[in-house]
Amino acid sequence: MFEALTPVGEMLTRNFDPLCRQKLLICGQLEDSLPRMLAEQGPAPAVFTTDFRYFQWLQQHGYPEAEFGHRPRQRLVEALLLLMPKAKAEAEYLLAACLPLLAPGARIFIAGDNKGGVKAAPKLLAPYCDQVNKLDSARRASLYQAELSRPAPAFQPADWVRRYPLTEEGLQICSLPGVFSAEHLDSGSRLLLDTVTSLHGRVLDFGCGAGVIGASLLKRHPGLELELIDINALALEASRLTLAENRLHAKVYASDGLAQVTGKFNHIVTNPPFHAGLKTFYHTTETLLTQAADYLRPGGSLILVANAFLPYPELIERNFGHCETLAATGKFKIYRATR
Repeated sequence: MFEALTPVGEMLTRNFDPLCRQKLLICGQLEDSLPRMLAEQGPAPAVFTTDFRYFQWLQQHGYPEAEFGHRPRQRLVEALLLLMPKAKAEAEYLLAACLPLLAPGARIFIAGDNKGGVKAAPKLLAPYCDQVNKLDSARRASLYQAELSRPAPAFQPADWVRRYPLTEEGLQICSLPGVFSAEHLDSGSRLLLDTVTSLHGRVLDFGCGAGVIGASLLKRHPGLELELIDINALALEASRLTLAENRLHAKVYASDGLAQVTGKFNHIVTNPPFHAGLKTFYHTTETLLTQAADYLRPGGSLILVANAFLPYPELIERNFGHCETLAATGKFKIYRATR
């Protein structure tokens, strides 16, 4: 899945010498086998990832230096490589979380796609470094290098939490950088919540993001046995914070699609992922539509919102035998299928 090097990874292979001189911590948009290649050239880099799928892939390949979570644990590292994430705010968060692990004078590298925000590296590093240099540019990707000029402030996770009200539901939503619905309720989720009026029993919020859908459903139906899953550690932490802020209780955990889910549900409700990094990405949703019936109790339903142009009804009909459109706007449609 992650074996082939990305263009950013290919560009970084030209820079193994500066990257391999010290114990390196890698974080950000990890999408290939770069850590394993670096381990063949020098000390095995530590990897901090918020992507559960990537973490699992490293574990399956016996990579011992991988960590999954919303913040890195304390460890001895001598340099940092940030692979530029899609959201600039997430890059700021990752730098704030990881740089306190480094001593002044340590090297900091930022690499990424030229269209993916990497040109912001000098501004991102300005609070920490007096000078930032462009080390390389190739394969439409760039690498920047700097030295930590002063001790980075201790990381305070609470400083990165953003809140906004969901007035209609009487909820306060908490979010973290890079999480879907980070600053406001998206119109697709609003349509879904306006459409779904009656749920019962065990419910799965698939791709929970900041926990907007799950918390709203639980507020309306306090008796639900709710589970929230996502592949992103920042989304999972945001969902936990949203639930705690509103004194709601549910099970929140990482799952690669439905792989870590057990048992069957009365309802699976989702505003499924549509983008991964800079790319349009349908695989997770298509896999969900293929497998969902196996995770539903008899009479159980799959309810999802999707962009109206996506060909999901055909896939739903193929696996459920039918697909009902509950609501539609010019941009979104709400689909339901019952086992």
